Amino acid sequence: MMYLKGIVLVLLFLFSVELNAQVKRDLLGTNFSRKMISTVIEEKGEWQPFPGYLERDAWEALPSDLRRQAIEQGEAFLDFEWPTVKATQYLEFTRTGDRSKDAAVMSQRKKALFSLAMAELLEGKGRFIDDLINGVFALCEQTYWGSSAHFYLYGFDDNISNPTTVVPDLDDPIIDLVVGDVGADLAWIYHFFKDAFDEVSPVIAKRLKHEIYQKVLIPYYERNDFWWITGWDEGRVNNWTPWCSYNMLVTILLMEEDQQRKLDGIHKAMQSVDLFINSYPDDGACSEGPGYWSHAGGKMFDFLEVLDMYSSGEMTIYDQSIVREMGRYIYRAYISEGNYYLNFADSQLKINHNAGRIFRFGKAIEDETMQQFGAFLLAQQAHGGLIRESRIGEALLNLFYLREWEKTPANEPLIGTHYFENLEAFIAREKEGTTDGFYLAAKGGNNNEQHNHNDVGSFMLYYNGNPVFLDVGVGTYTRETFSRDRYSIWTMQSNFHNLPLVNGMGQKAGRQFEAMNTMVSKRGNTYAFETDISRAYPQEANVKKWLRTYKLKKGKGVTISDDFVLDSRDGDTSLHLMTGLECQESKPGSILIKAKDADLELNYNPKQLKFTLEPIPIDDPRLSSNHGEKIYRLAFTYLPTDLSDEIQMEIKPK
Repeated sequence: MMYLKGIVLVLLFLFSVELNAQVKRDLLGTNFSRKMISTVIEEKGEWQPFPGYLERDAWEALPSDLRRQAIEQGEAFLDFEWPTVKATQYLEFTRTGDRSKDAAVMSQRKKALFSLAMAELLEGKGRFIDDLINGVFALCEQTYWGSSAHFYLYGFDDNISNPTTVVPDLDDPIIDLVVGDVGADLAWIYHFFKDAFDEVSPVIAKRLKHEIYQKVLIPYYERNDFWWITGWDEGRVNNWTPWCSYNMLVTILLMEEDQQRKLDGIHKAMQSVDLFINSYPDDGACSEGPGYWSHAGGKMFDFLEVLDMYSSGEMTIYDQSIVREMGRYIYRAYISEGNYYLNFADSQLKINHNAGRIFRFGKAIEDETMQQFGAFLLAQQAHGGLIRESRIGEALLNLFYLREWEKTPANEPLIGTHYFENLEAFIAREKEGTTDGFYLAAKGGNNNEQHNHNDVGSFMLYYNGNPVFLDVGVGTYTRETFSRDRYSIWTMQSNFHNLPLVNGMGQKAGRQFEAMNTMVSKRGNTYAFETDISRAYPQEANVKKWLRTYKLKKGKGVTISDDFVLDSRDGDTSLHLMTGLECQESKPGSILIKAKDADLELNYNPKQLKFTLEPIPIDDPRLSSNHGEKIYRLAFTYLPTDLSDEIQMEIKPK
């Protein structure tokens, strides 16, 4: 099979992340030897992080509204007809590029399993046991618990969208993100309900244990060719590593009885998470975007939290600077409204994070701002009266380890300014501590970042907490999303970011297409971000210099300046701005923008620029859930024939 070689070549193209100049940290391996792990295993024995199923007083002490809601959600799946993933649904991915068909069925199965398990834990009367057994058997009889989009783990020809195996292979079990999620949920079900299942028949739990071993544990113990375990090209990894490693750790602690295999499995998972931590820059920024933080830095925390709980605090690295910075990233990237974040890379415009994770992460690193942010989100999400659909272990942590949040002040982290030096991402808020006025964010970086969009030099602008000029975000994932055809998708192209089109050309993907001489400054009441984006364009664009500068002047507005030098004029040069707001030219050189609770005006030189408003219909369900039926691109075509010039736009309240 063509495992490692092919995976290395294509994943380097897709997700390559620089191993920064810092020395490898290896925080887990350095601080916790195999001998220490072995001692912890001997001392702690079986992992019991939550009350047992029969310890009814603990479950009944949980808020009554929450228990009622969870039980009602479980009742919706009584007598549930467990849908089957058809072979042709798997084949849709390689035939048409549609990865949603098998994913939709698995989503129903996972939701039903979660809902039934939580309902039975919170009610404890046995009403949901038969349907849980049906779910267990349905999943045990399923060849593969993962996604068709990840069949490349079997091997592929030239491109990961061309896997060598197009339907699941029982004799070659692979572990992707979804396999790990399902395996961990089933391990929790085994942990809580084994005795209840045995009262019906000992075959049920025996079968479940067998399938968890065959589909998850044995492949994990025996194989190192899954790239998320050992990385590719000198240990390069992404969010898969902490996400999968967390699932492996949970499954091992709940299921594994052999002490040596438990030791080997825990140590192996720790080595992988070390690779992930090593890959991060000192500023802790998630280059995959805040939408992926929950699966990257957030999943790293989930892993560390389980180690902490299992070892009773003997195995923690929360005091390490990089861990703290990776946590703080999420509130530094927060904008407003409980769900607007700095959505560079593959992030949607609106993101709903697991508030409990943010609160617990903040508590672990002793960061009051992060704890208060978690408390703010928990209140918004009605925690105590509602269980958000999740994985079983994560939901239980939110139930049993969040008793302090109501005593914590609930505050939005409306920080005034921050610069992620390694990511080259800058934010400035007109009034710290409030959403009033403008919020500006801009980035430099390069076009080989994880989950990259060609967006070197792009920006986003908010007014009174609502988006004005935005990053459109990412649409529904397809076969093309993670292939060499990624940049055929319009949302990935610089032409649909807040960037120039130079001589008819947009930016290109690759590490060499980067910002230069990025600088941030503050003078008086003015914040400025400046970067030369000329190198982000191909040589054929004939751009020698393109210095883009953003300035936020408190009480005055925002200016965008472009100081450029071209070697020749071979095509149209224009400036693009993306918005979801209604716009109209009120007079030459002035555009009225209808913001949510205010009118803004954008002023420019009509002798330099010709304005065109371009509606863009939205037919992708993931995008339309954020933007509605259409958005707009504001195009400003450069009129003179000069090879060098300076262009300036100003945005201010009308």
